Amino acid sequence: MDRRHLVSGGLAAGVAAAFAPAPAGAAQQADDLRTAAAVDQLRQSVERQFQVSPELARIREQQRTFLKANHTCPDFIELGSTVWESRLDWHVRHQRPLEVMRTAEGRYALHVMETTVVLRPEQTENYVGFGFDAR
Repeated sequence: MDRRHLVSGGLAAGVAAAFAPAPAGAAQQADDLRTAAAVDQLRQSVERQFQVSPELARIREQQRTFLKANHTCPDFIELGSTVWESRLDWHVRHQRPLEVMRTAEGRYALHVMETTVVLRPEQTENYVGFGFDAR
């Protein structure tokens, strides 16, 4: 068999396959791929909803440290302005009731789990202080 017959035969077979009707399984496979992509997109959306922000992770870390040392959660943790704002944004994003209050010293405070976080604007913006009790 010479080269010309091989090339022209392969080309003709390729053109015929391109214009031939798709087998029934190809349509089903395309539907399956679209369904899998939609399920994956939904999974990623749910994971984003439950993802813990880095600021909340740092607050929880301080709570765990205090809990190990004192067998109770801290009454207060002081926060810088950026961390404070991320907590407010969390309440808005998740449509949770926002109860900002004032401490005896006149500082803004807000509950995070069992601890009251206090805004300390004089600290650096990403500041997360150590947990402490009211006593």
